[in-house]
Amino acid sequence: MTGVPPRFLLWALKLVHTIIWVFFVAMIAAIWVFAAQGDFAGAALAIAMVLVEVAILGLNHGHCPLGKVAQRYTADRAANFDICLPAWLAARTKPIFGPLFVGGILFAVMRWATMPR
Repeated sequence: MTGVPPRFLLWALKLVHTIIWVFFVAMIAAIWVFAAQGDFAGAALAIAMVLVEVAILGLNHGHCPLGKVAQRYTADRAANFDICLPAWLAARTKPIFGPLFVGGILFAVMRWATMPR
């Protein structure tokens, strides 16, 4: 992409990364909502979607591949250099949302196991 200013490319990457992040946070919240409503197919779909992201992060040593791309356009390495989040949240995304994801799975399994058949 010659001629496109690096600052614009970084901004576009941050925007895309943020949209993807919001989507997966919404999927984690959806697990809880679907499970509470007894919609286990919906919960399973949300779990599967988040597991795709977990696999992508796992294959990239715990890092989003968009961060590697963003590194080309800035020397900044703050926790939020590649995403439109406050630095404190960007630095704690996995410790916050990982347990919420696992908790959502456990909640869905418990709800499913205790549903009358």
